[in-house]
Amino acid sequence: MRDLGVGFGYLVKGQRWVGGHGKWFGFGLLPGLVTLVLYAAALVGLGYGADDFAAWATPFAGDWSSPWQGLFRGFLTVLVFCFGLFLAVITFTAVTLLVGQPFYESLSEQVDRAEGGDVPESGLPLWRELWISARDSLRVLARVVLFGVLLFALGFIPVVGQTVVPVIGFCVSGFFLAHELTAVALQRRGVEFKDRLRLLRGRRLLTLGFGVPLTLAFLVPFLAVFLMPGAVAGATLMARDLVTPDPAPEPVSPARHTLDKD
Repeated sequence: MRDLGVGFGYLVKGQRWVGGHGKWFGFGLLPGLVTLVLYAAALVGLGYGADDFAAWATPFAGDWSSPWQGLFRGFLTVLVFCFGLFLAVITFTAVTLLVGQPFYESLSEQVDRAEGGDVPESGLPLWRELWISARDSLRVLARVVLFGVLLFALGFIPVVGQTVVPVIGFCVSGFFLAHELTAVALQRRGVEFKDRLRLLRGRRLLTLGFGVPLTLAFLVPFLAVFLMPGAVAGATLMARDLVTPDPAPEPVSPARHTLDKD
């Protein structure tokens, strides 16, 4: 459970870092603002059309008496909108990172530079980095959609669908959100997609401690835009520690062991 707190600590450290570097905070806001406008328009359209979709998808309920038809279709409408919101939360980061690839690469490099040590560079042209980022984002999206469809179906189970399933959904969202954010720094370090998944699965609680609070915060309108620069900075700090092996203990020679005993 300690890892949950450590993961959340990286998120706080990232926000503090950009708070102390105002120039980079403003620099990192631009991609999020562009993406927010696009997603807001899509969610408004979904809000207006979800009830029509529910009616189209349930023709068998057309002859149901009141209030059962309204309750059933209203429940389905809420599920459709929640599913859309779930996908929006997950894909927002991927789309924002894709739109803002040059911005966040620079921000991540600056965090590495400020924290000391090596500043890894991919050495790839921008178009190649964009292609890799888009390809990996589609891989994440495919996994998210599979989980989303499964959780959407489980949402119809009484009680469990309204309690346990949303919790699992936020955990899934948090994990893949952390994966997308750490990809900025890990890709520069030459860590491939499958290796990134394996790395984060090995520290699952740490990953959830970083990603789940951020997922919940992203549900608040406009907050995601302001948290993105700090989220990238915090993910870079976390990535630095994940790929840096713990120092090996210093070997103790027999002579020194004897002296210590004396």
